[in-house]
Amino acid sequence: MKTMNETQLKELEKDLDTIRDQVISDLGERDARYIRKIVRLHRSLEIGGRVLMPFGFIPPVFLAATTALGISKIIENMEIGHNVMHGQYDWMNDPSLHSQTYEWDTVCTGDSWRRTHNYEHHTYTNIIGKDRDYGYALLRLSDDDKWKPAHTLQFINYILLSVFFQWGVGLHELESERIHRREISVREKIPFLKDFFRKGGRQAFKDYVFFPLITFPVAPVVLAGNIGANLIRNLWSSTVIFCGHFTQDAETFTEEECEGESKGHWYLRQLTGSSNFTGGKWVHLLSGHLSYQVEHHVFPDLPAHRYPEISEKVQAVCKKHGIPYNTGTFAKQYSTVLKRIFGYSLPDRMRNRLLPEFRNRAVG
Repeated sequence: MKTMNETQLKELEKDLDTIRDQVISDLGERDARYIRKIVRLHRSLEIGGRVLMPFGFIPPVFLAATTALGISKIIENMEIGHNVMHGQYDWMNDPSLHSQTYEWDTVCTGDSWRRTHNYEHHTYTNIIGKDRDYGYALLRLSDDDKWKPAHTLQFINYILLSVFFQWGVGLHELESERIHRREISVREKIPFLKDFFRKGGRQAFKDYVFFPLITFPVAPVVLAGNIGANLIRNLWSSTVIFCGHFTQDAETFTEEECEGESKGHWYLRQLTGSSNFTGGKWVHLLSGHLSYQVEHHVFPDLPAHRYPEISEKVQAVCKKHGIPYNTGTFAKQYSTVLKRIFGYSLPDRMRNRLLPEFRNRAVG
């Protein structure tokens, strides 16, 4: 991470706070109209997909229904649920869009997400040993973790995590790695597991029992379509999240260098530990505007649809302070993610020879 003295960090903090204050002072009807329009879009796509699905025995209809339902799930999870639960629309005083009461259409409970994501991940972003989102306790992505033979299989783990992503996220708070090390017991996690099975059971019943049953004559078609829609959502959301955190240039940090950090240092860590990717309007919408992951980590509670206009100002601040601004095409960023996952699955000596860009260093 770039070294900055306290005076420089104070100046960085002031510059980014100014951007934030400008957006806060401008929040209003424009933002309310936007999120309500997105909610209507999500509901229209979901209803359309559900209505078309029983006619899915016609292949083009099946494709259209599955795609519509999958996109509706993506929009609800990424642009609505994730952003609403960050408090981006709390100022509207709308109970249906409030961070503390919103419950999204996925296995992970809202309360668990607020604990593991909003607090742990956004407070300790990319701090090895503190941010459990870094590798999701399944993947070795830096030299901070010693290589073990089991790591040779981590690309398989990555594929499985992506396919079943909503279930992996839902179980994240279980802290299975700590249970394995006997630092905590399963008994301590019983309250969490009750909530997980209650929410997960409802989600599975809705998609895999209820909707197929009410369309019984074509139940297999509806079941297949619902599975396909969830797969579309899981693969896309996991890819977006990995591109925001695990690219080649996304840095990691030690607990020691972040101990007692100032707000300016926290800003610096968010800037250097996050990655953006470019794309059109629909790419940004379907990513929940996490294509602007740098801006999201710096300003997690600002409406995400504002990130494109904030981006130029953040880039100017980075240029002023000599801080790298990590961005690139989706294909470029994702390719470095795959290289990183593959590279750190190899013994260090082999990785150093085959992928010198990941040579013996704890940062990306």
